[in-house]
Amino acid sequence: MPSFTPNGLPLLIGSLPLDDHANALDLVFAHTPEVPLWVQLPKFKEEGMVRQFMYGLPGVAEKEDTWFIDTKTPQFDEEFIQFFEDYLILSEPDADFQASRFAFTPLTGKGFFHFLERVDKDPGRFEALKGQVTGPVTFCTAVKDEAERDIFYNDQLRDAAVKRLAMNARWQAKEFARRGATPIVFLDEPALAGFGTSAYITITRADVQGCIDEIAQEIHAENGLTGVHVCANTEWDLLLDSTIDIISFDAFSYFDNFILYPQAIKKFLGKGGILAWGIVPTGDADLIAQQTSDGLTEKLAGQIRQVAALGIPEEKIIAQSFVTPSCGTGSLDPASATRVLELTKAVSEKIRARQNA
Repeated sequence: MPSFTPNGLPLLIGSLPLDDHANALDLVFAHTPEVPLWVQLPKFKEEGMVRQFMYGLPGVAEKEDTWFIDTKTPQFDEEFIQFFEDYLILSEPDADFQASRFAFTPLTGKGFFHFLERVDKDPGRFEALKGQVTGPVTFCTAVKDEAERDIFYNDQLRDAAVKRLAMNARWQAKEFARRGATPIVFLDEPALAGFGTSAYITITRADVQGCIDEIAQEIHAENGLTGVHVCANTEWDLLLDSTIDIISFDAFSYFDNFILYPQAIKKFLGKGGILAWGIVPTGDADLIAQQTSDGLTEKLAGQIRQVAALGIPEEKIIAQSFVTPSCGTGSLDPASATRVLELTKAVSEKIRARQNA
């Protein structure tokens, strides 16, 4: 694993419910100044979780505002071959990622480019920079082919999609590393909440880990850290036993499920893995309004004690932890989203004060 010690710093999950990237970044830099991230604004359809990463894939087609992969068009085979030729070019030492189909365009990556401009105004002061891609399971079970089948079940299309995500993730990590900060790239995987259910009964652990590990390998090639964010419950040992560096989970609602994997947690932390505790709820405005930073800090401290009972010192756990919201805030109203960021920063400050007391 690349070496990085978060020491309880606050970190955010990708989205905000705003329509102005500059205002979104003001919030980010105010509440997570040590490890800021670029923001997805779902109000722009080009920044939706699926559409943002469709660009550049072979066979992309649109019908009634729905994007899919059409393998039956006359030009598909040629596009498919060209896609992999472009992918292979990126293995060359002087490859230009920015000019490739795998980078964001000014249309699809407004938040990313605004973020880099803001970072460049104050270079050298950030401990890490965070980006994100849609996770391969979520992406490949959301994107369909012309027969409305998930492309996850088509080996060739899945391979192309995973490489599309992996090269974009590597490009983000490369841009962050160029600015002297540790790159962090999350794979946002809400679909993993369904792993093991009848909806995904034919998807194996090897399938999931293979896709995730391929993307992690590209991020690691730029000395970056790979995180996976799941906003509900899943089979946590699936991730704890993978090559990822950061596990981001909803500690507010699902810690009791997470702690059911004690040996895997102990092994993960033992090899330097980082936990991103989603202790600030994002489910709805009423629930958010009920929270206080003191209450959430006590809740998190109690959870940390439970992990410490596995034989891991509390100071080690906090050193290898981020404090985060339980999920992105793109579906909330702006006031509630701002409150989530305020609570995240406050809980981080309080848990770090305990660490230093």
